[in-house]
Amino acid sequence: MASRPPLPPFTRETAIQKVRLAEDAWNSRDPEKVSLAYTVDSRWRNRSEFVNGRAEIIAFLTRKWSKELDYRLIKELWAFNDNRIAVRFAYEWHDDSGNWYRSYGNENWDFDSDGLMRVRHASINDLPIKESDRKYQWPLGRRPDDYLGLSELGL
Repeated sequence: MASRPPLPPFTRETAIQKVRLAEDAWNSRDPEKVSLAYTVDSRWRNRSEFVNGRAEIIAFLTRKWSKELDYRLIKELWAFNDNRIAVRFAYEWHDDSGNWYRSYGNENWDFDSDGLMRVRHASINDLPIKESDRKYQWPLGRRPDDYLGLSELGL
């Protein structure tokens, strides 16, 4: 099994790095790539949906990104301890009718010794926004290093 550095136990610096790596992977909108950060038997609670294992993760993310178009995400470290990280996040997207949303949430992550996430609990709320109220204006893909984070954007 391949490891996914940084590995636990986390320091503040390695926890921040882990959060940014997760953000970058999700902004790729590549379900197979994203799934490799999780254990083969990873367990998720995402909103009211329960997902188990990489195959279900891939199916879930494929479905998600076919509905949440022009998806852009920012994650920020909230807290960490040994092998656990808590993040807050917000992402912007639109549906196939052109309705824009900003989705806010919190995640709790639990990692194995190889740095793979074995448990992910996500609570998420969607807020309809006008296209003119969007704050995430970078080209699709990885958020540029000089782009503001959640706190700097007032989110």
